[in-house]
Amino acid sequence: MTSSLGDQKELASYVIKASEKLVSMLLTPTNTYDNISFTIESLETQIFMVGPNATLDKIPQLITRHALMDIDLIGIAKNNYKKGSVAFMSYTTMEDLLKPDFFNTSDDTVKTMMSTVISATLPQTTNTTLTKPVNFTLKHIREFVSGGNLSCVYWNISEWIVDGCSVVKTNSSFTVCSCLHLSTFALIMQTSRISTKDDDQLVNLLNLVFVIVGLVFTSLALLTFAFCRWKPGVNNVARINLCISLLSAHLLFLLTQQFLDLIKPHKELCAVISGVLHFFFLSYFVWMFIEAVLLFICVKNLSQISSRWRAMLSSRFLIVIGYVIPFIIVRVSVGLLSEGYGSEQCWIKVERGFIWSFLGPVCFIIAINTILFISIIISLHLTLKKLNTEVSHMRQTKITVFKTLAQFVIFGCPWILGPFIDSKVVKILFLILNSQQGTFIFLVYCVLNNEVRQQYVKWLRNLFSGLKPRTIKRGSNNTAD
Repeated sequence: MTSSLGDQKELASYVIKASEKLVSMLLTPTNTYDNISFTIESLETQIFMVGPNATLDKIPQLITRHALMDIDLIGIAKNNYKKGSVAFMSYTTMEDLLKPDFFNTSDDTVKTMMSTVISATLPQTTNTTLTKPVNFTLKHIREFVSGGNLSCVYWNISEWIVDGCSVVKTNSSFTVCSCLHLSTFALIMQTSRISTKDDDQLVNLLNLVFVIVGLVFTSLALLTFAFCRWKPGVNNVARINLCISLLSAHLLFLLTQQFLDLIKPHKELCAVISGVLHFFFLSYFVWMFIEAVLLFICVKNLSQISSRWRAMLSSRFLIVIGYVIPFIIVRVSVGLLSEGYGSEQCWIKVERGFIWSFLGPVCFIIAINTILFISIIISLHLTLKKLNTEVSHMRQTKITVFKTLAQFVIFGCPWILGPFIDSKVVKILFLILNSQQGTFIFLVYCVLNNEVRQQYVKWLRNLFSGLKPRTIKRGSNNTAD
């Protein structure tokens, strides 16, 4: 389950405070000087203590595998009755909680953690005023990018800030930071987002174009289903409602993204839109499932089904299934976590696993539809092996194969590419295939249907015959001169 940002920050604060408390408990009185070092999972610690009889002019560097610290503990001890202690800690996995993105800057840049997160404290020290700035040498844990901007930052309750810290020296391997106070520190690199912006703009443009194309062909398919004459045995209820849900979901999503800057300030409107989108997308997947089941029955020649099953496949029952199930899922989701709607994109929030109210049903339907698609392919293959190789049969076979392969898109199977859209190519392929379901519905059930094609030709003839100019017949002039 994905934790919220607030939970991550609270957990990080708890770990840091617990570490400091542990260090404080390990301190022992000393008259001269002493040091303690230990390493546990995800934490490496160095402690140095000086007493009233210490003869050191300066303490040695406190060193961990990825960082070291120079501090004037002798000067601090003089202000504390010649006693003082310093603890230096390096957290190897803290960046997973205190992410570099928590460094809020005016520039829209990519932020990368370049060091381990470290902490420096003065446990059991009354006067913690520093006599000199503290220097930290932080080893780079990632490759430095030419042109990147390095910042020495410290953690201030909820974000990384630079107040009181500066970069003294840097090279490709390490950076020296100087700070006027002790806290939890890190080194963050900022790099330009220009290339990422260009990629995002390309993907957004392609998405806009292909969604519009898909909406046009989905509308044509709906008009065809509505106005064409179909054979008595043809039931287009699932296809019509699939087109309605598909058109509603994609059109609302497209309009929301185009006017996102206007909608986002209105939190309640954004939450309502995300809930409606949740319903339409779920409905669209349920209708894909129904269409897959109906085609499976058709391919398997399951005409001799019981009257009970015939009643379950009636139009009214299918409509109830197609819209009531999504409504129940959305209603339950609202009841469990009403604030789960209205993300930055006016969609479902990922916090507390709420996104699974959408991904759960979708994954289940895609898995079933993929199984049905494979079963249909196998049945088709076995059927085609029995056919002879006459030209007419071969042509019909090619059309049948295309229609069957097109069902891969119509059933929503390309959604299985979802986990791999980190790749730019896969992301574009994902957008194209899933935006063109209406196009494939129009091709398979309208363009490649002989009866529908004949009606198209008839409509076009009537249209063009109506556009022909009429011939004006001149009558005889019977008016007397």
